[in-house]
Amino acid sequence: MANDVGAAGRGRATWRYTLAAVLSLIGLADAIYLTVEHLTGRGVRCTVVAGCSEVLSSPYATPGGVPLAAIGAAAYFSAFSCATLAAFGYRRAQTLLAVIVVPMFIVTLGLLFIQAFVLRAFCDYCLLSAAVTLCLTVIIATRLMQRH
Repeated sequence: MANDVGAAGRGRATWRYTLAAVLSLIGLADAIYLTVEHLTGRGVRCTVVAGCSEVLSSPYATPGGVPLAAIGAAAYFSAFSCATLAAFGYRRAQTLLAVIVVPMFIVTLGLLFIQAFVLRAFCDYCLLSAAVTLCLTVIIATRLMQRH
């Protein structure tokens, strides 16, 4: 019976890490799109909320001259890589995924604060990224709580 429970737990973990990998790909696609649009100088149009141009042209969008979306793309690619390896049972990748997602979540909270209270404008793509990061955080947190 203990083996059945262990196998079921591993199956749920695999499913969670696979979902984390898919979500990371969504975040990666979003971040790459924003990076390309920034680097080519094209404007991004919001369809759900107004404010993309205010957010994406603010100084917060390019810390140190680097597009924040490019940093996000690197973070999502790292999360995708770790989630994929974790889905195949690599324990170090599980730990590294948590190490990557926690700072992503903290930065996301800061960026949401900036959008809401400093810029008073929101960007559809930024909100999508925030939702993806929140989902990744929930997946990782629930997995960590199950392990302890």
